[in-house]
Amino acid sequence: MRVVVQRVSRAAVRVDGETVGAIGRGLLLLVAVAAGDTEETARRMAAKVSALRLFADAGGRFERSLVESGGGALVVSQFTLLADVRRGRRPSFTAAAAPEFAAPLVDAVADALRAEGVTVSTGRFGAMMDVELVNDGPVTIVVDSADLDRPRRQPSG
Repeated sequence: MRVVVQRVSRAAVRVDGETVGAIGRGLLLLVAVAAGDTEETARRMAAKVSALRLFADAGGRFERSLVESGGGALVVSQFTLLADVRRGRRPSFTAAAAPEFAAPLVDAVADALRAEGVTVSTGRFGAMMDVELVNDGPVTIVVDSADLDRPRRQPSG
């Protein structure tokens, strides 16, 4: 799973001109489900993203998480994040999970965020979507499921 996390002042997603999801201050999450991802991957990704300290405290430092800031999350599926462009000019998407496996896992990310107390809006899986956002900062971070298994580096000395 790969998630592009963007801190936003506001974000919305439209399908055929109709707004299907919108948030004010919070995080826009572009979610790509890879072949082999599981519900556990989705839960761990949601826990990681909701705990990332991306919001400023009174001193202006990144010290507050999405949960602590009270912001919302807009979860939008985007399989193209898993594009392999190493060969030729046409991207390959073979690393992406098939839609019948990916859709429930995108929903599982949204559900796990709700369980953390986050207000969640979503896009529409498989639809052609127009995503509009105001990136706050700008702050944009990419989180891969491989990052969830990596041990933290211990300080030296």
